[in-house]
Amino acid sequence: MIIGIIPARYGSTRFPGKPLIDIGGKPMIVRVLEQVQRSSLEMVVVATDDERIADIVRQAGGTVVMTRSDHPSGTDRCFEAYQLLVEDGQITDEPANYIVNVQGDEPFIDPAQIDELARMLDGTVELATQMASVDSAAVLHSVGEAKIILNAQHEALYFSRQPIPFLRHVAPEHWHEHHAYHRHVGLYAYRADVLARITALPPSALERAEGLEQLRWLQAGYRIKLIKTTYQSQPVDDPADVELALKSAGYL
Repeated sequence: MIIGIIPARYGSTRFPGKPLIDIGGKPMIVRVLEQVQRSSLEMVVVATDDERIADIVRQAGGTVVMTRSDHPSGTDRCFEAYQLLVEDGQITDEPANYIVNVQGDEPFIDPAQIDELARMLDGTVELATQMASVDSAAVLHSVGEAKIILNAQHEALYFSRQPIPFLRHVAPEHWHEHHAYHRHVGLYAYRADVLARITALPPSALERAEGLEQLRWLQAGYRIKLIKTTYQSQPVDDPADVELALKSAGYL
């Protein structure tokens, strides 16, 4: 079984109340929910700690799981939501179940992008996520973009906010013209038994250094499968991104 979980908290530091902002006539969390429901996932729920978000989702006909407010990441919130679904008898706990973590701030994510990731989940995959080609020096050298090094099996060797690999004898502004760089696209899938184990891990030295939770999993020896995607989705990180998201979806 593949379950879609959308973590959504009200108390964003940069953008409080973000899941409830209006995006083309609907609250953003409803936009995300509707897009995920159009995918092939067998169950879709919103995991939140706020009754205002829960009420809006219920009014839209969605399923809500109320979670604690102290989770350090969406991954941790997804695991608690999964546990609660099992405890409530809504799903049967199976090691090969998968949980797909869909960011609650991508109101126009393409359902086909979610299906693209879901097709990889064959029971042997521990963790999976997506990547996209880097086609500019600005993206390559942005510390806001995590870059990825892969092995021959398309599994992650490392994620870094710095461009990797370093290209000798090439000016940094031209690196992307001489090597196939990839950036991380933050749609995650976790096998249920692996999700239980990675959420019990303490933060690792590499994770603290880069501020990237997936390095905790790599450092502990877990395998992260990568699939290349060409789908583009405009996240809403701050109020200025609302207009960008509407333009990207053809509303403006």
